[in-house]
This record gives sequence, structure tokens and C-alpha cells, in this order.
Amino acid sequence: MKKTLLALALLGTSALGAPAMAQDAPYFAIISKGFSHQFWQAVKAGAEEAAAANGVTITFEGPETEAMIDKQIDMLNAAIAKKPAGIGFAALDSQAQVPLLQKAVDAGIPIVAFDSGVDSDIPLTTCTTNNVVAAGAAADKLAEAIGGEGEVAAMIHDQTSATGIGRRDGFLNRLAEAYPNITVVDVQYANDALKATEGIKTMLQAHPNLKGIFASNEGAAIGLAIALKESGAKVVGVGYDSGKQQKDAIMDGTLLGSITQNPVGIGKCVVDSLAKAVKGETLEKTIDTGYYWYDKSNIADPQVAAVLYD
Repeated sequence: MKKTLLALALLGTSALGAPAMAQDAPYFAIISKGFSHQFWQAVKAGAEEAAAANGVTITFEGPETEAMIDKQIDMLNAAIAKKPAGIGFAALDSQAQVPLLQKAVDAGIPIVAFDSGVDSDIPLTTCTTNNVVAAGAAADKLAEAIGGEGEVAAMIHDQTSATGIGRRDGFLNRLAEAYPNITVVDVQYANDALKATEGIKTMLQAHPNLKGIFASNEGAAIGLAIALKESGAKVVGVGYDSGKQQKDAIMDGTLLGSITQNPVGIGKCVVDSLAKAVKGETLEKTIDTGYYWYDKSNIADPQVAAVLYD
């Protein structure tokens, strides 16, 4: 009897650990830009929550780092081969993956972009923060903190994704249009904390009069905090995203504050949008998932705390 019950229990579970009845549910493949940053784990949590609410199954994966464009292309190829009911995709390169996405559409697979869009009308919608506007808000906070004048620099996470380009341009353009007495003396690129730390230390040595630095994602912001602590430089640091190290750096005064996206909301948006797409519903071309500025003064505010992640 025990063996029979065990066999029945095993039959009731699919290879992915989901109930067998879920095998008939629509399956969506979600491919992010990375997997190591806490941001992507928060997006994953939102996607899983929406999958349960919509009665669908999902896989969520991404390359180990956001520099691995070729590996993300391999993941997209593999996802298409599984013939899912839909694909959610956050592009590391806004152009390189367009041919593959077209291949998916030709196979009848709807595409929803998230976080980073692509230079194409292929995605039915893009679930994203308005990165240009949000980075502009970061520029305002940094400018205010340094009195509207002086030398500043930026550490941007990449120069190929829509988020990297949007945050860089949003920050730089806002300074250029609103703060004539602020000079941008250096813009570098690094996605992980180690490279960002090294790059920012180089910035500090090359530009001893720096008054502020903007870091455009979680890895870059952690690197900024480490560089400022280890160098002892009295420079205003402004980041983007969240995560425990970033929040700790704000609370101890190493960083002034950061822009946070709504990662759980982004994950929900992807799955909700794919679920609507397979039902034939029309989607808005872009869905703005919002952002907040947070610093020591409002980090515990319930509205802000809800979109921060550890």
C-alpha cells in the first residue's frame, strides 16, 4: 500500500515539481538579463506570483552576469525550441537578439519585453521603468546635494541595453539642460561590483575635485559604495536599484540615496501581459512600472519599502 501511494504521489508531480494538472496550462519562458543580482530575484518572485494567479507555468532564467550576451542568445534559442505559449525577454543588447525574436514570432510565439526593450516593434508590450525620466530624477538629487556646481562622473552598467543607454542619457541630458555649472568629467562602464569599484577608484585618482558620482544599477552602486568607503573620498554617491548592500550604504551615509524600480511589479507585468496576449487581448505598447527615489529619510516609508528588495 505504501508503495502504491508513493507511486501515485510521484505521478501527481511533473518533472518541474508542479502538479500534473498544470501540464495543460500555458507555459511561458521568461529570460532575464542576469540572475545574480537581487533585482532579478525580485522580478522572478513577481513573475511566479503572477503565474500562480493566472494559472500558468513558467521558467525563469538568465545568464550569470549581464555581460554574457552570447549565453542569453543561447537561452533564447533553447526557449524557442520548447515552443512555449509566450516568451518574456529582457534584452542585454537592444539589437543583437532581434532576428531570434522574429523567429519566435514567425513560429507564433508572442513576445513581451521587460526591463530592457529592443529596437523593434516585435514585442507586444514592454514592461519597464521610464529609465530616462528616473535617471533624470537621480541627476536632480545629485545636483541639489552638491549645490548645483562642480565636477561629477557616472558609472553605467553597459552601453548596449536599453536600460544602460536610457539611464546614461537620462542622467547626462538632465544635467546638461538644467545645471550649466556642473561638468561631467568621466563616464565609465562596469556591470559588476568589482569592476565598478576599480573604475571608480581610478576616477577618484584622475579627478581629485569630483563632487558627485552616479551609478546606474545594483552592481555599479555597490561598487561605488565600496570605492567610497575604501578611499575615504568625500563624494556624493547616488545609485539605482536596491539590495541589502546598497540600502546599508545609504543608511550609514556612504551613499546619498538611490532610484528604485518596482521589480516585483515588473515580473507580474510580464506574466500578466503574456496571459492576456494568449487570450487575444490588446496590450499597450509600453507599460510604465514606475520608480521611487529613496534615501535615509524615507527608506522605511511603507510605499517605498514595498518596492525595495534584500
